[in-house]
Amino acid sequence: MAGKRGGAMRPGRWPLPEPERFSHGLIIGKFAPFHRGHRFLIERALEQCERVSVWVYSRPDFAQMPSPLRRNWIREAFPARLFPGLQLLPDAPSAPLNSEPDATHRAYVRAVLEGWNIKPDAVFTSEAYGDALAAELDAVHVCVDAARAAVPISGTRLRAEVHAYRAFLDTHVYAHFVGRVAVLGAESTGKSTLTRALGESLGTSWVREYGRDVYERENGALTPEHFLEIALGHRALEDEAARAPGVHRWVFCDTHAATTLMWSYLLTGTALPELHALADACRTRYAHTLLCAPDLPHEQDGWRANTEVRTVQQGFIRQDLGTRGIGFTEVTGSVQARVTQVRALFANRELSQ
Repeated sequence: MAGKRGGAMRPGRWPLPEPERFSHGLIIGKFAPFHRGHRFLIERALEQCERVSVWVYSRPDFAQMPSPLRRNWIREAFPARLFPGLQLLPDAPSAPLNSEPDATHRAYVRAVLEGWNIKPDAVFTSEAYGDALAAELDAVHVCVDAARAAVPISGTRLRAEVHAYRAFLDTHVYAHFVGRVAVLGAESTGKSTLTRALGESLGTSWVREYGRDVYERENGALTPEHFLEIALGHRALEDEAARAPGVHRWVFCDTHAATTLMWSYLLTGTALPELHALADACRTRYAHTLLCAPDLPHEQDGWRANTEVRTVQQGFIRQDLGTRGIGFTEVTGSVQARVTQVRALFANRELSQ
């Protein structure tokens, strides 16, 4: 038996009504950060509309996640090639403060949309203001999951405890809140072992030293171009680790581009300008830097130099950190002792907040 719309009917039940269709839907929000509830809202709008405009809107803006970043989060979740009906609107000038009355915001939205020649016939929200906003725009209000039953989260809760509620964020969004921790040290100072131990102890991702892969692949015959490849490859591994499903709060990184720059000069006598730029970026790329003390027995694996050279390397690394003005914490003793020191450091300085 078929219903009036051609859908199959189960005995004793009426067919569910099809959702109302619209030409142009509008969604306005802070998206700070963009979360699964926002995704659910946009998906619902795309199902019911021929096209959907999304306006990322807040004043003041969020310094740690400005509007271009938030738009990019949405763009990555809904790529244009797959969702051609989705339009991300630009920033508009002279927006009222978030604290100003709703009526002020409604009038502003109407004026801006008129200037952009955007005339939605439906406004999609999960908020109480939706009815009045839709009326202001002479549109229908479609309220989606106002009780937060489908996706029980809000931007306010996420901003307060982003790591606790990370399950409500897509991995590409959560990656923005993951801090990178650089683990540095000369050869045979235990940095690779410590990097992995910290990742396992804190239940998160870690990144191996990519330079070792290239060094062994080329049998030690490296050029300046190889060192740039190492730095770029290592950054790519860091970015991948920050998006890994199991990442939590931190990514521990064995070495970084400034140390790669040192090795380029030590082994080739020069370095490419692009590598210098990547090394300079280490000033701000890492939330914290750990320096492994050379107090472990030197282990020769067939690739390393001797203890005297290790001392020189350690001096170069210290000099580079000082020259760049990068603060660091030196860790000493056994692997477990170092893990304990780092865990205490994070707790005492509240780096995990």
